[in-house]
Formats: sequence, C-alpha cells, structure tokens
Amino acid sequence: MPQPHVSVIVPVYNAHKTLMRCVDSILTQEYRDLELILVDDGSTDDSGELCDAVTERDKRVHVIHKPNSGVSDSRNRGMEAAAGTYIQFVDADDWITPDATKLLVRSIEEYPVDMVIADFYRVVNTRVARKSDIDTDTVITREQYADLMMESPSDFYWGVLWNKLYKHSIIEQHSIRMDPSISWCEDFIFNMEYVLHTKTIYPLHVAIYYYEKSKSSLSSQGVNLANTIRMKLNVIEYYKNFFQQIMGEEDYEARRPDIYRFYIDSASDGGVLPRPLSAKLGTERITVDVNPNLTINAQSELFLTNRLLDRYLDTTAEEHDLDLIDARVLLYLRDCPYPKTVHEISEYCGKTTGQVTRSIQKLRVRNMLKITTEKEKTLNKKGKKVTQRRQRFTLTDEAQPVMQSIDQALQDFDSARFADLTQEQRSQAKTIEHLTDRALRQAFLPPAGACRIW
Repeated sequence: MPQPHVSVIVPVYNAHKTLMRCVDSILTQEYRDLELILVDDGSTDDSGELCDAVTERDKRVHVIHKPNSGVSDSRNRGMEAAAGTYIQFVDADDWITPDATKLLVRSIEEYPVDMVIADFYRVVNTRVARKSDIDTDTVITREQYADLMMESPSDFYWGVLWNKLYKHSIIEQHSIRMDPSISWCEDFIFNMEYVLHTKTIYPLHVAIYYYEKSKSSLSSQGVNLANTIRMKLNVIEYYKNFFQQIMGEEDYEARRPDIYRFYIDSASDGGVLPRPLSAKLGTERITVDVNPNLTINAQSELFLTNRLLDRYLDTTAEEHDLDLIDARVLLYLRDCPYPKTVHEISEYCGKTTGQVTRSIQKLRVRNMLKITTEKEKTLNKKGKKVTQRRQRFTLTDEAQPVMQSIDQALQDFDSARFADLTQEQRSQAKTIEHLTDRALRQAFLPPAGACRIW
C-alpha cells in the first residue's frame, strides 16, 4: 500500500458529540492522499467505538486505543504511528474546511518552506470570526517569525498546532515531541522547538480551521494549582531560551522588554468580535445546500456551476485580502481589456454597477489595475469611418500573484466538476464546452449586415 502524503492526527477523549463532524471534515477533503490517525485516550463514552466504526467505511483511517494519559501523549503516539511526509493536527471538537489540507500542502511545496501557518475561524455558538496575525503574504524567515510572534505571543495563532502544517522529517530528525508532563502551553513549546529547526515559513491568508472551545476537550482536563505554577515556570523558561537561540545574547538583551510581554499576557484567542465584525456561522464560506429533489436542467446546472466557481475564487480573494467581486473583475478584465461600459462588467460579475465601480477603484488604489484611453477607428451606424476613444484596462505587475492564484482556482474548479470523469472524458467535455461557447456567442451576434459599433 503506497505511503500517504499527509498524516492527520486527532486525539480523542469523550468526544461523542463532535467526533463525527470532525472526522467527516477530514475524510471529505479535496486532497485525498492522506491518512487519519485517531488516538482514543481512554474515553469513558462511546468515542472509542465510533473511531472503530469509521475504519470500516474508509481504509485510510487508523485507530490507536490507550489508557488515559493526556493530549500530549496522544499526539506523540499519533506522530510515532504517522507515515506521511507532512503532519497535520486536528482536535476532535473542531473541524476543517474542505480545501484545508490541499491549501496547506500546496503552500509548503510550491514556495517551498519548512512550515505553513494559516488563519482560522473562532466559533462561539452561532457566531464566527476569522483570526490572523501576520500581515505579510510572502515567505518569512524564522527570525522574522519570532519577531512577529513577540508582538502577541499568547495569541492562539502562534501557540496551537492545528493551524499549521509540519514536515515529518524535521520532527523525526530532531526528535521533537510533546511534553506529557505539561498541560499548559504544551503545544506552544512544541511549536517553538520546531521553529528552531526551520529556515522559512509561509503565512497562508486563508482560514482553514474552525476552532470551537469545548469543556470536555483533552486540553481542558484539569490539573492542580501546584502543577499549574510549575508548568508555567517551565514554559516561561523555555520561551526565554527560544528567543536567546533565535536572536543571540546581544539582540536578546536589547529586546528583553518586548520578550517579557509574554510573562504578563494571559493566554487568549481573542474570542469572537462583536457584530458586525463577526458573522453568522455558515456564511463565512460559499456553500450550497443542494435539494436532492432538484431536477438538473439548464438553470440549475448554471447555478451550481457558478456557485462552485465562486467558492474557489472566493478562497483566492481571501488569500490576497480581496473580495469575491474583485477576483471576478480581474478575471474579466484580463480576458477582455476593452469593456464597453461598467454595466458590461457588472452583468458578467452578477453585481451592480456601483459595486463594480467601487471594486475598480479599490484595484486601482492597490496598484493592480491601470486605465488608459486609446483612439480607435471604427464604423458608425451609417457605415462611415470615425475615430472613437476607448478605455483600456491593464493589469499591472502587482496583480500577477493574484492572477496566478486565480488560474489555480480555475484548475481546482475543473478538477472538482470533472472529478468522476476519466482523462478521455474530460477532454471530450472540454471539447463540448468549447463548441457550446462558440454556439452561445453566435446566438448573441448582431444580425447579418448590422454594424458592430465597438
């Protein structure tokens, strides 16, 4: 059996209510080359039986049963059993977006880097807010990473495992493991140890994880006050040593006041921001609740196709701090740099002219779009040659990274809609699509003998 590319490790403890939501989100990933390792930490409910049942429906699932020993030991057991090139962690009371693993793997391999850190969603009841902490969209060094972390060291973004993708080889080469004797910031220590052995890190500006605090989770299992004090002292000492190794003694002394911020910060993920800065859960990503009784016809097929395309374009837009309409406008103007009117673009994007105008203004402010006026000779309604002015929309170099992401989104879109087709069937479908496109264009051409005025 071929080795999986990604090992997804899920520690499980009394997670009956949330386990299947978590498991389903992993097994339905667009990225299929993965194994799921469920580590049952001596659950006293039926979580262990649920884990075993999942193995019957998907051979990619492996289950480890062990006496209760805590989340750190569970994760260690998962890493020891992992066969993947990369390691991804998910908690049993949380879940991930359908494209999470795909985006993490793509990022770590395309740049390439030693670790990926991604945005995530913080969920409280029916409200959700996106969390992020790095502004740059380029590869950063471990020194830059440490410098950025210093600004808000106790933010969950830096400390948790589940918004990151790790190289298995680095973990094994340096024997990096969780410390089972610590249950406060144990994941933060793991991350600091891992970062010490990295060179470059990529911040993925797409939220790929839903974090929902649960009182029954592994990380919430209680410890007494004496142990808590001892653990916090150990973490603080490790934190200090981390920065000394990253910076060197001289820089460390100069930045000591900033580094000591961690000592007084309370560990916090910031919660969900009040309205309107947070959204209703379920509206943060483009989804469609398809009625099984829906008859597929031209209208329903067009609707589902557009929604699927919007899902991939929306993720691309989020990655570059843009809105969906901005991605659609860029795509149209790249392929049609001479639109007649803003109304033409708005019809294509399915938005109002006001929304498109604001999008164009935003893209110009971001230096992604340049508008120039050109002269063109054409025919008027009487058939006489006239000179007209027309606007040309040119995408700048600043827009090229976005367009590369949009092209990737279009490839992902094709992969999704042609998922069940053979390569030969895909080629046939593409041929039919081109013929259909030509027929549709022909249907909208002016009658024979009419003059084209643009």
